[in-house]
Amino acid sequence: MISERRVRLFRNGQNQAVRIPREFELPGKDAVMRKEGDRLIVELAPQKSLLDVLATLPTLDEDLPEVMDPLPRAVNL
Repeated sequence: MISERRVRLFRNGQNQAVRIPREFELPGKDAVMRKEGDRLIVELAPQKSLLDVLATLPTLDEDLPEVMDPLPRAVNL
């Protein structure tokens, strides 16, 4: 497995960019980039769980109606 390859930096509008060679492609569409000293690290973004998504939703400020929930009637099998 190739662990290093020289790449060329270029401008894309106001941004500096680099093409990721095929052997370094990441699956998916989201990544996280961070800088540690002179190193630039790109890694897959962690997938959000349903609980993470629900935690971002605003709370409801309305009273919900009470729901009648009668006990089920007995059934002979």
